[in-house]
Amino acid sequence: MYAITIPEPGGPEALVWDEVPDPVVGEGEVLVDVVATAVNRADILQRQGFYDPPPGTSPYPGLECSGRVAQVGPGVSGWAVGDEVCALLSGGGYAEKVAVPAGQLLPVPEGVSVERAAALPEVVCTVWSNVFMIAHLRPGETFLVHGGSSGIGTMAIQLAKAVGAKVAVTAGTKEKLERCAELGADILINYREQDFVAELREATDGKGADVILDNMGAKYLNRNVQALAVNGRLVIIGMQGGVKGELNIGALLAKRGAITATTLRARPVEEKAAIVAAVREHVWPLVSAGHVRPVIDREIPMPDAAEAHRIVEDSSHIGKVLLVTPR
Repeated sequence: MYAITIPEPGGPEALVWDEVPDPVVGEGEVLVDVVATAVNRADILQRQGFYDPPPGTSPYPGLECSGRVAQVGPGVSGWAVGDEVCALLSGGGYAEKVAVPAGQLLPVPEGVSVERAAALPEVVCTVWSNVFMIAHLRPGETFLVHGGSSGIGTMAIQLAKAVGAKVAVTAGTKEKLERCAELGADILINYREQDFVAELREATDGKGADVILDNMGAKYLNRNVQALAVNGRLVIIGMQGGVKGELNIGALLAKRGAITATTLRARPVEEKAAIVAAVREHVWPLVSAGHVRPVIDREIPMPDAAEAHRIVEDSSHIGKVLLVTPR
């Protein structure tokens, strides 16, 4: 098969479309013929040499994919050759084939094409596990997501609105904020021109956010605590703003707040399977009913993955950038 390889870490030009051995399907795994994958920030970090795949997983980037089942491995039931699926991966999505633990497979939702389904697994599993399974966002609460126009952000807006929360977003341009509003965001904050703490307090009569989903890390740490409501929950899922920050414990105590930091890629197979099962139960009906949808900026041929990485690094996109396998 062909896959995007990274012979040496570097810029987007480090991504090389090359012939590699086919994956071997093991116990409890399914082989998927990949139709499409999507670009995530983790892929960029891997390309740069900062985020190696977990031991024993595919060396190729790509944390999600969609396609069709090509082979069912030993010990697997419930899936058959030809099934249209999408999958949460530890790596290997930037390839023509990938072996996937069966517990990380999802059927392509009704009303979504197999190609567009590639935009769902990583963002849906990230948002559902963090915002709902960990932070327990409830109807009527206020939810703030930073980077509202990103793949994570566009999904978080929709899922939070679907459960009846009030949604605040930060984004860097008027166009991006307008797209967030179209998805249901109630409070729109341009982080280049406005202080999100002050804007959020004003919009919530001084209360703040009950749940914050943050991709920035150190840069926003103290301001996120300031923006929390009493009994608020901050979940950190990224480090785009640095890895080391100073935390005012007194401010956190005053809020009776909680801070959680999580990753998804390195979790054990059993934990990922539990998240995928919860997504299938709670989110897939919303997708099939049209209440939640993948937001896709553009589709690019997989051999041109370098172009896709440049777009995502420039943050010029809204939603997801897909890589489509040549046929």
